[in-house]
Amino acid sequence: MMPSLPVLSAALMGAYLAAFLALTALSARAAGRPAWLFGLGGRQGLPALLFRLSFAGGLLYPVLLATGVEPAPAFLDPPPPVCIAGLLLALSGGLFAIHAQRCMGLSWRIGSAAGHSGAIVETGPFRLSRNPVFVGQVALFAGLLVARPDAVQLALTAALVLAVRLQVRVEEAVLVQDLGAAYRAYRRRVPRWL
Repeated sequence: MMPSLPVLSAALMGAYLAAFLALTALSARAAGRPAWLFGLGGRQGLPALLFRLSFAGGLLYPVLLATGVEPAPAFLDPPPPVCIAGLLLALSGGLFAIHAQRCMGLSWRIGSAAGHSGAIVETGPFRLSRNPVFVGQVALFAGLLVARPDAVQLALTAALVLAVRLQVRVEEAVLVQDLGAAYRAYRRRVPRWL
């Protein structure tokens, strides 16, 4: 018997967050410095809050649904193949984000602050996108929205997309300040998203 959609959604989000946190801890240990930079640089309070809300909600909401509490009925009742396609998109997005995070190695940071930028990573998915971790995270949430299109999942997805857009602006400004011409040249060669 196949697990229910909320159980699969919670498992996907839980596995993504566990891998994200484990890789962050490993990167910080290997680099000998903290990877968490929210709070050090300006204008990251709102994106940091939105990231926390979207990921906490992305984990807790399907758990709530699995217990039988349904605070927001689905807009649509997608047929099983659409739900499966949404879950596969979410899985692919999570795996892509984790792969991109691994490729960053010692340059991995959560948030951005002047003087704390790592080296430019131009290998792996960073040849295709300057922000592949964010691309993967958006695909993760979009897939969950396709699988269960309701107001809560839509709000969680919208919060994540807004957080990503705000954070990228901050990070790009810091990278230009810290890395100068090298980052500007990379920015000309590689698109922001895909």
